[in-house]
Amino acid sequence: MSEPVLNPPVRLTHLSHGGGCGCKIAPAVLEQILADTPFSKGLLSQFPDLMVGIESSDDAAVWRLNDEQAIVATTDFFMPIVDDPFEFGRIAATNAISDVYAMGGRPLFALALVGMPIDKLPHDTIRKILAGGDAAARVAGIPIAGGHSIDSQEPIYGLVAIGVVHPARVKKNSLAQAGDVLVLGKGLGVGIYSAALKKDALPEAGYRAMIASTTQLNTPGTELGEMDSVHAMTDVTGFALLGHALELARGSGLHARLAFDALPVLEGAGELARAGFVTGASGRNWASYGGAVELFAGCADWQRAILTDPQTSGGLLVACAPEAVDDVMGVFRRHGFAQAAVIGELAAGAAGVTVTP
Repeated sequence: MSEPVLNPPVRLTHLSHGGGCGCKIAPAVLEQILADTPFSKGLLSQFPDLMVGIESSDDAAVWRLNDEQAIVATTDFFMPIVDDPFEFGRIAATNAISDVYAMGGRPLFALALVGMPIDKLPHDTIRKILAGGDAAARVAGIPIAGGHSIDSQEPIYGLVAIGVVHPARVKKNSLAQAGDVLVLGKGLGVGIYSAALKKDALPEAGYRAMIASTTQLNTPGTELGEMDSVHAMTDVTGFALLGHALELARGSGLHARLAFDALPVLEGAGELARAGFVTGASGRNWASYGGAVELFAGCADWQRAILTDPQTSGGLLVACAPEAVDDVMGVFRRHGFAQAAVIGELAAGAAGVTVTP
């Protein structure tokens, strides 16, 4: 089969209507779609060994094998967030594997999910995407052992990631406690970066920061999963910080309080947000859950954009006992997460999120 002739070369981001985790269906729409499906009807009671389903909006399903082992199973895929095919593959694979870490698990192996417009992309470009995914998996110490491919209108890549965790160490959204401190592992602003990149307005330093953040595996999750004082974890991805903090708050029946000035933000992302580089997913996020969020008086549009910015391969959001904060921060620092920061707390009260200056 001859390869398609492309002149000039096609930019990956120009072949898709969205990119990265910004492609996610808006939270409110997803809730409506799932409201009357079998997924929402008491699977945990029907299958006693299913420890985690969709009930608490966790990052992966967990199935108990025995008293010492449970399988963590998850999948994630999306359209290009960058034009470099190798980096797109790395980002997508890193993002998918992250959900295993977010449950406190250790990755075992993965399967590739590949949808490519065969008539538009050279085979070498597709090979580079797969090579990028393999590179990320190798850093995680796991193989991509198979997968499935289709001919699609837009380029899509991701993984099914399989991991293992001790049944007593699963860090569900529903296990956070009143008084827990919230720690965020990575800086915010990936969606803002991607909006600027599509308009050729992202500086080189911003692009380097974007690649570094989105290809950094959330490896602290496995070690944090071993800590009794860490009660719950999730990763901040397409629903943004507010959306995933709200999932954790709702899962545990608590109220999350976030301090805006404490949030780690990627270099230059604040300035880009002020200049109007915001994704459409940011607005859809706010429309979906803004009614459950109280923002501080005078919160500017650019500040709300950071709070609702869809993160691709974002950081872990950890709920831990106050006395464990130094240990949790120590884990992040040992794994090279320089921007990890304490950003708020959980308190008794109606499930929701309050943001202070």
